Amino acid sequence: MIVKYPKTKTVDTVDTYFNTEVKDPYRWLEDDRSEATEAWVKAQNQSTFGYLDNIPYREELKARLSKLWNYEKIGAPFKEGGYTYFYKNDGLQNQYVIYRYKTGENPSTATVFLDPNTFKEDGTVSLGGTSFSKNGKILAYSISEGGSDWRKILVMDTETKTIIEDTLIDIKFSGMSWYKNEGFYYSSYDKPKGSELSAKTDQHQVYYHKLGTPQKEDQLIYGGKPNEKHRYIYSSVTEDNRYLLISPRISTSGNKLFIKDLTNPNSQLITILDHTDSDTYVIDNVGSKLFLVTNLNAPNKKIVSVDASNPTPDNWVDFIPETENVLSPSTGGGYFFTEYMVDAVSKVFQYDYNGKLIREVKLPGVGSAGGFGAKKEETTLYYSFTNYKTPGNIYKYHIKNGTSELLHKPDIDFNPDNYETNQVFYNSKDGTKVPMIITHKKDLELNSKNPTILYGYGGFNISLTPSFSIANAIWMEQGGILAVPNLRGGGEYGKAWHDAGTKMQKQNVFDDFIAAAEYLFENNYTSSEYLAIRGGSNGGLLVGATVTQRPDLAKVALPAVGVLDMLRYHTFTAGAGWAYDYGTAEDSKAMFEYLKGYSPVHNVKSGIEYPATLITTGDHDDRVVPAHSFKFAAELQSKQTGNNPTLIRIETDAGHGAGTPVSKTIEQYVDIFCFTLYNMGFEILPHKVN
Repeated sequence: MIVKYPKTKTVDTVDTYFNTEVKDPYRWLEDDRSEATEAWVKAQNQSTFGYLDNIPYREELKARLSKLWNYEKIGAPFKEGGYTYFYKNDGLQNQYVIYRYKTGENPSTATVFLDPNTFKEDGTVSLGGTSFSKNGKILAYSISEGGSDWRKILVMDTETKTIIEDTLIDIKFSGMSWYKNEGFYYSSYDKPKGSELSAKTDQHQVYYHKLGTPQKEDQLIYGGKPNEKHRYIYSSVTEDNRYLLISPRISTSGNKLFIKDLTNPNSQLITILDHTDSDTYVIDNVGSKLFLVTNLNAPNKKIVSVDASNPTPDNWVDFIPETENVLSPSTGGGYFFTEYMVDAVSKVFQYDYNGKLIREVKLPGVGSAGGFGAKKEETTLYYSFTNYKTPGNIYKYHIKNGTSELLHKPDIDFNPDNYETNQVFYNSKDGTKVPMIITHKKDLELNSKNPTILYGYGGFNISLTPSFSIANAIWMEQGGILAVPNLRGGGEYGKAWHDAGTKMQKQNVFDDFIAAAEYLFENNYTSSEYLAIRGGSNGGLLVGATVTQRPDLAKVALPAVGVLDMLRYHTFTAGAGWAYDYGTAEDSKAMFEYLKGYSPVHNVKSGIEYPATLITTGDHDDRVVPAHSFKFAAELQSKQTGNNPTLIRIETDAGHGAGTPVSKTIEQYVDIFCFTLYNMGFEILPHKVN
């Protein structure tokens, strides 16, 4: 299928970095409000959907994915006030609905409490965070319109389900933390000049909203000093309402930490940490005794205790010491639950408040456990368990005796027994051992001809742990292999593993990914003709860099909402906060040259045959602005040699991903998989879609 691409004009924009001129011919595509950009988006979508519409089995695959997706999904219950709440999706609802029943009654009596599907008919207004007052009688919840990170907060009486205040507006990257039943703390930026979807936001501030007062009277608690900018500031109130905690950040890694005694109206903020050399937070307190989770001088994290009157690190006492595995703790029912990642797989232990190990929690299998949180007075809590072939099951855990009972198992038209999932280890370019989990049908012949998706991320201390995906299920149902390596830059092995994939070590991430593909080739899982490389956001950068460095590696490339212009990423929205991972082109001549050396937009070359590429983004993505994807598409289309298509699919009224309606999500996955299979030369056989 030959594609005729829309013509993309070029401009003579040139930037100078350390006496080096860098052309930026597609700079005009950064203006998300211009008619020219709007026309370009429309023309690109016409070209892309014209191609996708001609793939013969697109509707068949959509019907099968819709059928597979159409099962009841239920989240873990949680208690607020006199009610037990849970999230549920009947199957194909665009957004999850919140249900509730009176605690102690039969869950079958549950009724709808809040239905985000009523916010807007097409599902493009989604529910963000929720936060209940201490007595559970008032709910503050945020909504996102068109997938934007900018939110509004509404306040509801939980008994009458009526909105009781004016809507709070212009809120971004914020939780909502209640003080008693009187009001809540939240964070936001001043509204930027220019486009709210792309203009820079780098001055976060914490406010206190007192119920019954207008937003303009909200009290500024922290931030707003011109000489002390923090790109992210988070706040929380301890469960006993005694302390307010303020956590300012310059970047996505590392935070300062302050504490305020809310029992004393005249108390000042006390410094716990005055630097951003660690990730540290207070997980709980008993009176004035604080328990903190930290990776300060403990790359895999530990829990320490200290008195709030003198909480600086020189007074910290180890409570649960660091181990060789990365710690992610929670609290519930008067105990600590320490989840450890052992080669990206969960192990969970239960400790009392004296630091005594009570037991290892027996999990249902090898995979990822999540949850293990509850209020102190609870005697039970709930957790989820999943892996790449097992849909998420919900378990009820009895805190005192350590027994689990299955609460909910999804009724899905997918049999995990027909699939196998194995963890392997391979050596990267520099000899570093990297784990990878490979999942596929049990009877699959390893003949080097299996369609395979290699999915990666490798950044921001984020760990890829085993979890079930309906979309991945249909890929494997079609005979596909899913391979997920745990690349450096992630958090699977703590701070050292993260740092090994940042700044001038970022190439390690790409090398790890390329080595994963070569492992799959060497062991006959697949070959370059049947490999697709996929990733989103920082993973989109991973795919873009891999494509430009090794255009021969894969048949198909699928970069989603990617960070692709590494010289200018920090000039948009909150992008400057990513400098811990990337560095910026202004840092130094060496950093500029390093970034320019792998920046996907700057490394597309003429005369090279690049893989069949489907770039995906959303026109309302105000985290990684779509201009990254626009520029990369324009570069590829102007320089691609051969007949491999280079297309961009731009979702309208959609952002970075969170809150995307199910209907749009299904359509996106169908297009991605159809594009992939079609370009590998595969057809869907009738018996595979029954």
